[in-house]
Amino acid sequence: MLGIIFLTWGATFIIPMGSYTRITDPDSGRTTVVNGSYKEIQGEFLDVLDLILAVPEGLISRADLIVLIFLLGGCFFIVEKTGAIGEGLQWIVDRLKGQDWIALVLVSLIFATGGATIGMQEEFIALTPLLIAFSRSMGYNVFVAIGMSFGAAVVGSAFSPMNPFAVVLAQQEAELPLLSGLGFRLAFLLIALGAYIFFLWRYARANKVEKQPRSEKVESISPLYVLILFLVSLTFGIVTYGLLLLDWGFNEISACFFVVGILTGLLARLGINGTCMMYVEGMKEMTYAVVILGLASSIPLLLEEGQILDTVIHAAFRPMEGLPPALSALGMMGSQALLHFPLMSYSAQALMTMPVLIPLSDLVGVSRQVCVLAYQYG
Repeated sequence: MLGIIFLTWGATFIIPMGSYTRITDPDSGRTTVVNGSYKEIQGEFLDVLDLILAVPEGLISRADLIVLIFLLGGCFFIVEKTGAIGEGLQWIVDRLKGQDWIALVLVSLIFATGGATIGMQEEFIALTPLLIAFSRSMGYNVFVAIGMSFGAAVVGSAFSPMNPFAVVLAQQEAELPLLSGLGFRLAFLLIALGAYIFFLWRYARANKVEKQPRSEKVESISPLYVLILFLVSLTFGIVTYGLLLLDWGFNEISACFFVVGILTGLLARLGINGTCMMYVEGMKEMTYAVVILGLASSIPLLLEEGQILDTVIHAAFRPMEGLPPALSALGMMGSQALLHFPLMSYSAQALMTMPVLIPLSDLVGVSRQVCVLAYQYG
């Protein structure tokens, strides 16, 4: 990311400066570029200070999203450390003994829900040893354990109609109503998740291993764990309701998970100091993601300040000018898929690409909603 930032700064000295005329719709507030209005302009080049300032300015510009990542990470670190999630999963497996395929489907759906609602993925990695033990007790290998947890969460996140770090962020960048296109995305999520679980079930059935029963069985979940899991589930429901009907943003989501994290620590008798210290430990786990996000945010800032963003858009538009919109959309999706290999952060990818792709989609006749889908499904 640092290399891309440096190359972007260097490109401002090579690529001609230019701009499109933009108009703002007074009703929707949406700003669009005017086709055929591109022209080269003269301006001042960026200096070394502009390069250095790009990183803190990128972090500041995404403060609300960074706060959400930190508070979400702290919350689920505490929940995971209480052992409530592990005991709840073990209880499910014990209840479904002899019906291993149902357990596989149910656990996959639980993790996919976490991915679809708030983009949870890395938070589940800490559960991997526990999930491997579950998987072996059902006669499944370690790949199935990863597939029904992290894999299902990735599918849920990628095809989610409401993942705040993907579709919500991209729609915000595209000036679209948040969660618009919900019905289509939800239908596609069910199709994609159904196909994924079917593939996972076939793989699990074809690669059976000897069952290794767990020594401890969970006859009943402790009331404390039931209460913690209920609080987490309730928070998911409140956040979903807020996003759908109350026009909530990142700050409201952050507040909800901050409260549930503190309550979980107090219920687990960690004390206020112990809870806060553990919350900080969870926030530390998210520092890497926050740094990547801030670095990604600085790239479009450099393009804008160097006045070459519109030149990049114009250069990308010219080869696509004569193509049907459907082919242009597929091209966008293909480029997003390739970019996701080196840049695995959904939010960083949205922040890097949407400033270029949204004006480009306006020029080639692709709707902004389709542009967001191309990013999301790529």
